[in-house]
Amino acid sequence: MTHPDYGKTFAVWRAGAGQSWHDYINHDFVEGLRDGSLPRVSFLHYLIQDYVYLVHYARAWSLGVIKAETLDEMKICAGTVNTLVNLEMSLHVTTCTAAGISEEALFDASETTENLAYTRYVMDAGMQGDFLDLMAALAPCVMGYGEIGLRLAKTAAEDTPYADWIAVYSGDEYQQACRTVGAMIDQSVERRIGHDMTASPRLASVQSRFTKATELEIGFWDMGLRGK
Repeated sequence: MTHPDYGKTFAVWRAGAGQSWHDYINHDFVEGLRDGSLPRVSFLHYLIQDYVYLVHYARAWSLGVIKAETLDEMKICAGTVNTLVNLEMSLHVTTCTAAGISEEALFDASETTENLAYTRYVMDAGMQGDFLDLMAALAPCVMGYGEIGLRLAKTAAEDTPYADWIAVYSGDEYQQACRTVGAMIDQSVERRIGHDMTASPRLASVQSRFTKATELEIGFWDMGLRGK
């Protein structure tokens, strides 16, 4: 399938990430979700770590409110925090509770090295850089899961036990969040750089942020597959 339309900036960054983006959205972990072959223990290990990741990821989006230059940027960053905390994290809690893992245990779980590296990279991008540096580091997670969700919704095995996960990321609410964030990033780029980002010397630095975050997403899937 062609990639979803999450804005022109995403299209540029996605293309710039090259093979890394392909490896991220077509990872063996993702394929295991699609055909149902992913071991349940690996999925639960991933969910626990992803819950911890989302705690820090939500904090990074909160940093976006501080870095924002417009009310619209502030509103969308705040709204994304709400989506993360009340949509994504609730899925993790529901699934893990059914497996005997409490929300308290999720919140207190120790971070893996891959988790620590990714979340601190994103926070560092926001602390060191400006709003666009932060968005470039945040975007692979938002947009990648949206793209993965849409692909799996069309190709997943009917009996995959991970249908609920797929439904969240292919669903209207999450897809609208991707489009909203993408449009906001486009407007933010135009405000700070101009109409043609590809002609700006800033492209290399923000592309580097996006590509590195994509590579860290691959590492996160690798960590999930090694789950015990």
